[in-house]
Amino acid sequence: MNKVAVLGAGAWGTTMAQVLSDCGNDVLLWGRNSEIVAEINTLHTNKKYIGEHVLPHELSATDDLSLAFAHSSILVLAIPAQNLREALTEWKNLIPPDALIVSTLKGIELSSELRMTEVINEVLGAHKFAIITGPNLAAELILRQPAGAVAAAPTIEIATQVQELFATPYYRVYTSTDVVGCELAGAIKSIIALAVGMSIGMGFGENTQAMLITRGLNEVARIGAAHGAEPLSAAGLAGMGDLVASCGSALSRNRSFGEVLGRTGSMMKAREHLVSTVEGVASSSAVVEIAHRVGVEVPVIEAVADVVAGTITPTQALERLMEITTKAENFIR
Repeated sequence: MNKVAVLGAGAWGTTMAQVLSDCGNDVLLWGRNSEIVAEINTLHTNKKYIGEHVLPHELSATDDLSLAFAHSSILVLAIPAQNLREALTEWKNLIPPDALIVSTLKGIELSSELRMTEVINEVLGAHKFAIITGPNLAAELILRQPAGAVAAAPTIEIATQVQELFATPYYRVYTSTDVVGCELAGAIKSIIALAVGMSIGMGFGENTQAMLITRGLNEVARIGAAHGAEPLSAAGLAGMGDLVASCGSALSRNRSFGEVLGRTGSMMKAREHLVSTVEGVASSSAVVEIAHRVGVEVPVIEAVADVVAGTITPTQALERLMEITTKAENFIR
């Protein structure tokens, strides 16, 4: 049995804590909200984020950071991606030098255009780290519905350690050493899901969605290839798998946000409808810059970024995509 501290008691952090607990680990879940912490410890629920679902009685929570870091040197990050730098700066002196930091965050830091593991290394210096990513919608995974994920790390030894931490009968974890490819795919899929959501909100059907998903996957693959990623990562759970789940499910926050945006044409109304973090909105402009730095054309991502910036409407975005000169269909062209 391993001791694990999960940092972040929202829907995703609570879900990750349950998976880890179901695997037999001694899990302490940290959250800022003392009322949520008390509810988890006494009623074994977190109604604000996961409804009436009952959590494992073995799972405990705290709002005391020092207790969380004293509990374990295995730290699972489950906070909003754009808050990572601030949080790590606050926690830096509490994190032991031998800590294993597992990021479950999907996004690109807007201010620096860095991936999450790059932010971790920049703030904390050299640390043992890994990511866990894939098609994992919290509302389904919390019900212990079968799902798959990828544990990616710089070495297969670290990836295997994380695989063993999370592996349960309903959560199948594969290993990878392609951190860059898996991390980029996890960030970019949110933007493609926004595009798909906008098309649904505008009243278009499966043909339009299929076009956006497959051309979006092409952009995922080409950005990854330009950064030295393994080509098959885009076709696996971290790439295609996550893209299908995010684009195909009404449970996806990015798709849901896109639907309201496509229906109303208003970022303000979309934000009013979905107040939780929508990572595709935050990361779209940063991903455009990342693509341009390596000379990769990303028309779907660019269109979403322009809609988010308010320079074009969803209708204009789709019209622009349909006017792009077509070439031979090649997966990474």
